[in-house]
Amino acid sequence: MKEIHEIYPHLEERKKVVITTHQKPDADAMGSSLGLAHFLRQLGHEVTVISPTNWARWLDWMEGTKEVLDYELHRTESDKKLEEADWLFCLDHNHFSRTKSMAPKLAEISCTKILIDHHQEPDTTSFDYGDSNTGKSSTCEMVYDFISGSGHQDKINVFVAECLYAGVVADTGSFRFSSAHASVHHMVAYLKETGLEHTKVHEALYDNFLENRLRFLGYVLSQKMEVDYELNTALIHITKAETAKFGIKTGDTEGLVNYPLSIQGIKLVGLVIDRDEERKWSFRSKGAFDCNTFARTWFSGGGHFNAAGGRDTESLQETVKKFKHAIKENSSLLQ
Repeated sequence: MKEIHEIYPHLEERKKVVITTHQKPDADAMGSSLGLAHFLRQLGHEVTVISPTNWARWLDWMEGTKEVLDYELHRTESDKKLEEADWLFCLDHNHFSRTKSMAPKLAEISCTKILIDHHQEPDTTSFDYGDSNTGKSSTCEMVYDFISGSGHQDKINVFVAECLYAGVVADTGSFRFSSAHASVHHMVAYLKETGLEHTKVHEALYDNFLENRLRFLGYVLSQKMEVDYELNTALIHITKAETAKFGIKTGDTEGLVNYPLSIQGIKLVGLVIDRDEERKWSFRSKGAFDCNTFARTWFSGGGHFNAAGGRDTESLQETVKKFKHAIKENSSLLQ
């Protein structure tokens, strides 16, 4: 995989571009994809953003979401765009497997493939150019760096700024995580200078839910949270019946895993949700506990040091047992 700056000289050549991200895109995934799309269109490129799956409706405020193709709903049109593409940008994921049913098509097409991502253990052999940097706060920050490094910082208009800011806010926990380095704040300062109204973005991200989600959060925290003070862990497990009862949709559980971290002494939180095809895990930690290694070892997942995800094809009951066994095996790291 060549350094991404090597494509800068070719940005003035009009290309057919497809941008894609991981399944069930979050604010960083959608924000980086749309932010990059708005930038490339200003340079004259024909750009299509394709999401592997649906996304949370509370992301629809971002300019451009109406034109994003849902691969599961528009496979024929999406495949045609992919087959015609000169460039494929893969954002906020570093392995095609994160794109669900899109993965075989991404591997098959022969266009130039470009990676921009901040997760660990990238599949660099699948990409021609790329920037893989686990030290970055978010993929949105990396897209900002890409635009700035190309010499086109003047193309960061209000739409680009809103999208990139949203991803940075989400992935830094509103700037409280250790990933919010000085470079992040320098970026935000520049975005503000472009006319960014940060309050608008915060309200769109955090004050844009239906009543049922708030009632669901209250139920989960009061009835479904298990706290183990001996092992300094918290566990939340949610059944399909419970998500159905509260009418929970894609994105409604975003951020739920972070709540138990506010409990004094808790170093690791595991959240598992029962899905039709598998059980989906989210892990968050404080301090020196490595969520990435934990997720890869026990739940076929990965991510960042203090934030990772995983999955399991076993039943909800069995995967919860596995988690409880796994934390006992890692008890020395949780003291």
